[in-house]
Amino acid sequence: MDQHTKYPVDARRRLMLKASVAGGVTAGFAAILPRGVRAAEFTYKFATALDAQHPLNLRASEALERIRAATNGRVDIRLFPANQLGSDADTLSQTRSGAVEFMTLGHGNLGNYVKSSGIASVGFAFTNYDQVWKAMDGPLGAKIRDDISRTGRIVAVGGLWDNGFRQVTSSSRPVRTPADLAGLKLRVPPNPAYTALFNALGAGPTPLNYNELYSALQTRVVDGQENPLALINTGKFYEVQKYCGLTNHIWDGFWTLANQDAWNRLPPDLQKIVAAELARSVQEQRTDIAALSKSLQADLSKKGLQFSQVDPAAFRSALAKTRFYADMQEKFGNENWSLLEQAVGKLG
Repeated sequence: MDQHTKYPVDARRRLMLKASVAGGVTAGFAAILPRGVRAAEFTYKFATALDAQHPLNLRASEALERIRAATNGRVDIRLFPANQLGSDADTLSQTRSGAVEFMTLGHGNLGNYVKSSGIASVGFAFTNYDQVWKAMDGPLGAKIRDDISRTGRIVAVGGLWDNGFRQVTSSSRPVRTPADLAGLKLRVPPNPAYTALFNALGAGPTPLNYNELYSALQTRVVDGQENPLALINTGKFYEVQKYCGLTNHIWDGFWTLANQDAWNRLPPDLQKIVAAELARSVQEQRTDIAALSKSLQADLSKKGLQFSQVDPAAFRSALAKTRFYADMQEKFGNENWSLLEQAVGKLG
């Protein structure tokens, strides 16, 4: 099933309209506000790295429409998908400075700035969604949220968007066992947890920003990459990759981050509306990803991607022969490690 068919046409058109006017071509917006709706007191930007048709952007777009309506037009947050405002690192810098007011950022990349966030990227930690939400909607997520606030620059708003479990693709050979990763030049996000995982498994991890990935695969700068199926689909990586091993090696999610000063400028009643509408869309988007994950393998198979089943226990066994989990515990500290193991059980 083409994921475009999962969403109303008018919602897609609204999102693409926002994308087309991104960059400031918004003259006349006030003129088309419904009667009785005032011009915005707070005009903010909301940046994401993902393709405009990714479920996160579709649901975020709906949340921003509801925020405008619920605040009677006082809050106008405009969506900028697909790295329009720069790479993740660039956009985080802009969000910290206040040039961008809202962004989504994967917990792995956020770990470069807020160390505890990266613990959710520990390889083969989560085996199912019950464990994911027990940790991230529970004590571990609360601890990370507090650490984000302690930066004094950004705050986390709403819950974590789901991006699914990550899978390994390759243009050169199937990945079924740890031995198949040996020497495979694999693009990973610029985050030490990913580099450490694939180094421990014998691959050649190559950090690159997401917006550089398709070109790197197309020109064979790297042999493969690892991402959730939704991103493999929306990024069209099946055009430049042949094999996909269903490794489920890392669960991927996105925080919504707000510039702390911009957030504090909103009166409490408006903060409540923004947080509630984003939280609602997060829950709807999690349902979307769960449904989409069931259909994407069949869709991607039709597009030429060849899938192989993987036994995660073999990869955990390979990691247990290294210092990987001991190093991760040392990196993230005993308190964070204990909170993770409360949700997933003993690691290492």
